[in-house]
Amino acid sequence: MQPVKIKLVDKKYLFIEWDDNSESKISLQKMRSLCPCATCLTQKENQSKNYIPLLLGSQITVKNIEVVGTYAIQITWQDGHNTGIYEYPFLKNLATDSIQA
Repeated sequence: MQPVKIKLVDKKYLFIEWDDNSESKISLQKMRSLCPCATCLTQKENQSKNYIPLLLGSQITVKNIEVVGTYAIQITWQDGHNTGIYEYPFLKNLATDSIQA
């Protein structure tokens, strides 16, 4: 499973067209709040189960997207955070809208 096209939509979503002809639309807010980097995972572990993260606009604004090998993308957010590697299966599971063509 590889992306054929990746683009930002309305500065709120990441749209991915996959090589299996499916499409995914993922909220940037959801992506940032579920960042898979070690720092974010540790911060989440130290919070109570009732914790609701409040994200600033700069934390959910994408500055740059880079492909990492053949398995993931790395996002640099406007606030400078860039250590999360979003593997393709993880992104597929995050999708709010997934359509099989």
